[in-house]
Amino acid sequence: MNEEQRHEATETPAQNPGQGIRLPAPTATPMLFALGLSMVFAGLVTHWLVSSVGALIAMAGAYGWWRQVLPHEQHVRVPLQDPEKRALPVEARVGAVDHLQLGEGGHRVRLPADMHPYTSGFRGGAAGAVAMALVAMTYGGLFQGSIWFPVNLLASLLVAPPAAGEAALRAFDVANLGIGLFIHASLSLLVGLVYAALLPMLPGRVALWGGVVAPCLWSAVAWTSLEVLSPEMAQHVQWGWFVVSQIAFGLAAGVVIERAERSQTMQTWPLALRAGLEAGGGEDA
Repeated sequence: MNEEQRHEATETPAQNPGQGIRLPAPTATPMLFALGLSMVFAGLVTHWLVSSVGALIAMAGAYGWWRQVLPHEQHVRVPLQDPEKRALPVEARVGAVDHLQLGEGGHRVRLPADMHPYTSGFRGGAAGAVAMALVAMTYGGLFQGSIWFPVNLLASLLVAPPAAGEAALRAFDVANLGIGLFIHASLSLLVGLVYAALLPMLPGRVALWGGVVAPCLWSAVAWTSLEVLSPEMAQHVQWGWFVVSQIAFGLAAGVVIERAERSQTMQTWPLALRAGLEAGGGEDA
């Protein structure tokens, strides 16, 4: 940085009222580079395509980051507000400062301050399981001629696929039905529990995060990893309907969990209440 740039960067609004303040230009390239590196390492345990896409993203992020700082740092000039809209000068006052005590006045150090009960996660997972099963049965009845095709296909994760091929996948099998229902229910309840823990910490609408973003992310992971875990199963999966079924799960689970009454966490309570002691005056024991 030359002397003129250093002078402009240290100027105050009063010293430079007409031109604004020179600040470093905002950029998302470091985050893009970090995302690419994460995908490179994730591809080592999923699919080479994930690593390839991650390498391209990382190189694009690294190049953009390099161009932001070399050979010269990129800057933007932020215009100053009109004098009547600027903040008033801070007046110094001499006096004591009140210090917060732990648990006093809603003071908290962790997020979130309230959360969905775990039971809402199980209810949301069950609702999502029903919605996903309806979509899967619709696909099986319309395109495979059997509503048992999806559950038999799911059961092939734990048992060897039948030698008869698709004809056996369309047939009713009690053992495959039990195994498929066990896998489906277990995964649905666990994902519902994760939803209940994560949704209060995500900004924006639940329908976006729980119904679109999360299902699309784990659908992509399933698509890249299923070739390794069960190549025979991957050959029979119709990925368009698979994504639709995951979105149905996410929307149903998210709506049920979001409508549940939240419980306040105990982090804002005084120490005596958190310890289960009866202390008068709200003082910590």
